[in-house]
Amino acid sequence: MDDVVVVGGGLAGARAVERLRGEGFRGPVTVVAAEPHEPYERPPLSKDLLLGKDTDPTALDPAWWEQHDVTLRVAVRAIQLDRGARRVHLDSGEWLHYDQLVLATGAEPRVPDLPGADRALYLRTLEDKDRVLAALRPGDRLAIVGAGWIGLEVAAAARTHEVEVTVLEMADLPLEKVLGAELSGHLAALHRSHGVDLRTGVSVQEVLLGPDGPVGVRTSQGTIDADHVLVAIGAVPAVDLAREAGLEVDDGIVVDERFRTSDEHVSAIGDVANAWNVRLQQRLRVEHWDNAIRQGRAVADVLLGRDTVHDWLPYFFTDQFEFSMEYVGRPGPHDRVETRGDVEGHEFIAYWLDAAGEVTGAMNVGIWDVNDRLRALVGTRVEPADLTDLRQ
Repeated sequence: MDDVVVVGGGLAGARAVERLRGEGFRGPVTVVAAEPHEPYERPPLSKDLLLGKDTDPTALDPAWWEQHDVTLRVAVRAIQLDRGARRVHLDSGEWLHYDQLVLATGAEPRVPDLPGADRALYLRTLEDKDRVLAALRPGDRLAIVGAGWIGLEVAAAARTHEVEVTVLEMADLPLEKVLGAELSGHLAALHRSHGVDLRTGVSVQEVLLGPDGPVGVRTSQGTIDADHVLVAIGAVPAVDLAREAGLEVDDGIVVDERFRTSDEHVSAIGDVANAWNVRLQQRLRVEHWDNAIRQGRAVADVLLGRDTVHDWLPYFFTDQFEFSMEYVGRPGPHDRVETRGDVEGHEFIAYWLDAAGEVTGAMNVGIWDVNDRLRALVGTRVEPADLTDLRQ
């Protein structure tokens, strides 16, 4: 292996090249980043940075790239793959040769097919964060379409800025498919207690526009006036480059347990990769910080000839008002939830168990330094009577 090219300037790509250099690979390495920034972490965009905290999201020290002889090309987009000649065409007109290509193109906000939706705010990049933060002026009215993780985190941040917030969600409860009825109801009550006008079972039909942009939304329950509208209904994997090159695409770039596509010279990682998980025996496309780090490091190990596979459990975290948590596992829709601790005080642990009594997922809320213990429990059978909040 000589030339390694990584297409994508996010966290997964940064961790891949960091691992390659850290493990002694000395061949040419190039990272092609469409954004005009060094690779950065995205969780602060909807958390600390929206709260106005002085947080540096940069993934690697700015001096690292030159010190480790890695060529970082920012504000340059890969527009075509020539798999036969093993080269990447850039929008600058250049072609880059590769022996191994890693696609880490990430995902893009899902834009609904609704009138005016293309004029709404979205949150994916640093520039998006700047636009959203500028909209969080005390007394302004913000309508948020979607009560997923991003929508609720923005709602929490907006309330700290004394913004009037309305959240619109089609489901009966926010994140019910992830948390179950009890815990999603708890989260809904938390937001309402902080002044969020959370409306569920409502569909949005139009983003209403004025001369200078959105002025509200038309819904199945009437019109809501707003100074700003944010759409947060998920993301779609950025697969155009892969699809046009003839790689298999199905809710992301399809890769095996070692992140390899059908082309032995092309891998895919991060938000764009629909990867086979050997532990869960299913494909997963996970849009979370922990997965980007792990897949970046893992693909580097694979390129270095190591027997590394995708075998870890999904993990994510969130901070919303008093609700700060870590979550690990992959519960099924019919698994039951057992809680231990003080739910109302936001210090508890939730366990998901399947019909056989096996722990399929766990979440620690306000109780820290226990996630590794919870990760070890997932996949084991436990008697409910033996479950605790891990502080006993």
